[in-house]
Amino acid sequence: MKLFDAHCHLQDPRILTKTPQLISTALQNGVVNFAVNGVSEKDWNLVKQMGEQYPSVIPCFGVHPWFITERTPNWFNTLKELFESTPTAAIGEIGIDKGSHGKKIDFADQVEVFRKQLEFAKELKKPASVHCVRAFGDLLEIMKSVGPFPAGVILHSYLGSAEMVPELAKLGAYFSFSGFLMSMKEQKVPSERILLETDAPDALPKSEYGSLFSVEDFQEAQTREGDLSSKNESSLPNETLNHPANIHSVLNYVVQLLEVTKEEVAELSYENAVRLFSYEGSKIISE
Repeated sequence: MKLFDAHCHLQDPRILTKTPQLISTALQNGVVNFAVNGVSEKDWNLVKQMGEQYPSVIPCFGVHPWFITERTPNWFNTLKELFESTPTAAIGEIGIDKGSHGKKIDFADQVEVFRKQLEFAKELKKPASVHCVRAFGDLLEIMKSVGPFPAGVILHSYLGSAEMVPELAKLGAYFSFSGFLMSMKEQKVPSERILLETDAPDALPKSEYGSLFSVEDFQEAQTREGDLSSKNESSLPNETLNHPANIHSVLNYVVQLLEVTKEEVAELSYENAVRLFSYEGSKIISE
């Protein structure tokens, strides 16, 4: 069984020193690729280095809406130069946010930065990984005005309504399931548009969908040769960080939603991700 983590942040400073072990454990447990998303100019070079060091890592560069106030006047030229030197890369994480954190940041500025990057992704014919919180009406209008997107748009941790799925899918959207979605009602997503992600080190899944790997106990997890750590959610401390191997819990959750076999969900989500990330210059070759 092969799994593809369609969105994570293995360059996050909270886990960076453990990243080699986290990747190793995830690989041992069937996670063959990781789309590692940068969030600002400050971490782009780190993501680039990670992509060069690990064959399994697909680097993604973008300015996340939470960090647009930190961008330099030359941010977009820096981004373009980075893509010229890194043909393996995709766009991300970009987006818009009207949630508790996002509402502190000027929304017009968010839209301007998002639109510029979305247009750039379309120009490059590469997928873009999109963060959207409480702004799906705005997102749909922007995607309509810039799209469609034959190369795809990943709606990471999709939290929009089921009613919006057909319109977004028609524009080229893929819908990525994470640990954040485990309290959500069923989303009626076409099977050819489903992706799985961890958003590690965030979005720790609920343990009711499978015992969890612990970032803190990664050495213990490695010795289990693929057997998940037996910790349950009630015994986990607050702010427990998410491990990329916990994509298995996301898989179990989606299996319950779709009422199909684990193997079927794993295969279709993996094939969807491979198709999406098989752009020119990519490490991924569509079979």
